[in-house]
Amino acid sequence: MNTTDLTSTRSLIVIPCLNEADHIEALVAKLRPSLAPLNAVILIADGGSTDGTRAIAARLAQDDPAVLVLDNPRRIQSAAINLAVAEYGAAFDFLIRIDAHGTYPDDYCQKLIEEVIATGADSVVVAMETVGFTPFQKATAYAQNSKLGNGGAKHRLGAISHWADHGHHALMRIAAFQAIGGYDESFSHNEDAEFDYRFRKAGYRIWMTDRTSMVYYPRAKVGPLFRQYFSYGRGRARNVLKHRVVPSLRQLLPLAVAPVAIGALLAVINWVAVVPVVLWAAACIGYGAWMALGQKNPYGPLAAISAMVMHFAWSAGFWRELLDLRNRRVAP
Repeated sequence: MNTTDLTSTRSLIVIPCLNEADHIEALVAKLRPSLAPLNAVILIADGGSTDGTRAIAARLAQDDPAVLVLDNPRRIQSAAINLAVAEYGAAFDFLIRIDAHGTYPDDYCQKLIEEVIATGADSVVVAMETVGFTPFQKATAYAQNSKLGNGGAKHRLGAISHWADHGHHALMRIAAFQAIGGYDESFSHNEDAEFDYRFRKAGYRIWMTDRTSMVYYPRAKVGPLFRQYFSYGRGRARNVLKHRVVPSLRQLLPLAVAPVAIGALLAVINWVAVVPVVLWAAACIGYGAWMALGQKNPYGPLAAISAMVMHFAWSAGFWRELLDLRNRRVAP
């Protein structure tokens, strides 16, 4: 791959963010060296931050004409990306989506451009590794990186480069993005999976690369982790309702968690009702014990607790959305 190949196109690097004052400046500094070689600009789409992010973004834009700032009144990421493409997409070939709450290799954007040029793909997705710092964060990261927490998702575990159905969104051809109408803004979560369903159905191809990846930082407390996965569950249910798609096996298994947990209340009538939830808890705790002993991972037992929180929250969110009569009919 030569420099001419990279500079013959233009890339719009979009960072949707909300209250990311602790991360946004370092993230822009990390990405800035790739702008000139890739003929790219950075667009910070802020959803109404109140922690100083907006002031930092304004200063960065003032200091560097290759850094732009856009207000995102709808706050959610799907709306941020759509607005960025609507306002600036006509001048660019590729959209690179960057999560404000993550870390990227120095050559991340370059590898994405190289891959899309080499493969002719319409979208390039990457694997995502979760890393924590506090004890609970570390435990959650271990859970999310394991089959206990991710069910074997390839964009969580990583895999050799291949044509894929879905992955962590990294790069898309703007023309293809616009052709299917961008993200569905009724999805505050799971908008990427819903997008990829329509993307593939329209005949576009998704390439998962093993040449680069990103690092994500998980929630540091139980409450935010529960709310995050509850929203993920609701997003997945909306996808099922909208497209009438059957969840995969790795998604069907966690679906049973909330019903069996609630069903355990019937143990006051018959003790058998508690057996399913006991088996689920035992499986999680057993996996955590295996991590602690077999992998010599001191966070194994706590990772089991994080996984149980994620399982229950995701299942509860899915059933909450599925059983809500107001959402039984989702516009196609």
